[in-house]
Amino acid sequence: MKSIKLIKNRSDIGAGTRGADMGIDAIEIAAINKGNDYFNRFDFEDVKTHNESIYNMVRNSFAKRIEDVYEQCARVCKSVKKTLEDHEFPLVLAGDHSSALGTMSGIKAAFPDKTLGVIWIDAHADLHSPYTSPSGNVHGMPVAAAIGHDNLDCQINEVGRPTEKFWKAMKHLGNKGPKVLPHHVVYFGVRDTEEPEDRQMHRLNMRNYKVAEVRYRGLEACVDEVLDILRGCDMLYISFDVDSMDCDMISRGTGTPVPKGFDPNEIMAIINRLVASGKVVCIEFVEVNPLLDLKGNKMAETAFEILDNITEGVLKQL
Repeated sequence: MKSIKLIKNRSDIGAGTRGADMGIDAIEIAAINKGNDYFNRFDFEDVKTHNESIYNMVRNSFAKRIEDVYEQCARVCKSVKKTLEDHEFPLVLAGDHSSALGTMSGIKAAFPDKTLGVIWIDAHADLHSPYTSPSGNVHGMPVAAAIGHDNLDCQINEVGRPTEKFWKAMKHLGNKGPKVLPHHVVYFGVRDTEEPEDRQMHRLNMRNYKVAEVRYRGLEACVDEVLDILRGCDMLYISFDVDSMDCDMISRGTGTPVPKGFDPNEIMAIINRLVASGKVVCIEFVEVNPLLDLKGNKMAETAFEILDNITEGVLKQL
């Protein structure tokens, strides 16, 4: 690959709280305040957003604004696909986590014959579908869409035809069928789930490395085990949600903060060790929400520290 390309997706319509659309700007401000020229070093693309749709009356209450989230993910998919076809490394900076479906779809569209492995660093499993979601927020659904599982055994919602139509379209975004097999999705730090997600993770053999396990067994051992689990995958994608970090230690500047998470050094070590495998083709940062930050711009500053750190490892692999 030639270099890194930054894909900026300032969309927050898949979230339950406004403000993640400002997360990228907050990260850029963190860089400026450190005197770091990071955002002048790389080519970038601003993905057109649908954020104004937040004011529309919600018609699909079990998958809010799904028609606009689908269109947003389609734009991200197209951008990621082209970036990879241009032999550049897509480093996606996004608002809410629904963006990740577009990213995974773009990777698979660029390499349809390759097997994708996903490392999901998050406090949440994001395994709901419109049939199981208690909130209807689509940022809790990207993994379910990517693996193509509705989890109808745990259905609690009667979903209407318009929602079903767009949900089906999301599952087939980029190219027809699942983007990743369930057992090729590995979680780090998931600790805030609902029963339908727990049952899916167990039934589909989706491994979750909890914070306590990583600290007890050792980070290096856990990451190496993940690389072994995903040894049959040709390429890896890392999705980093800042709520995987401990909100009490870092900041509550994210839409769904959860305590007892990782610290920034652990996140950097996990990502760097994965990148060193040479199989990572894309990384995504999501869910910085400066409107919720009670410590100034602390969450964005922490996210930038991690971004700047892991970029060096990515450049070594290009």
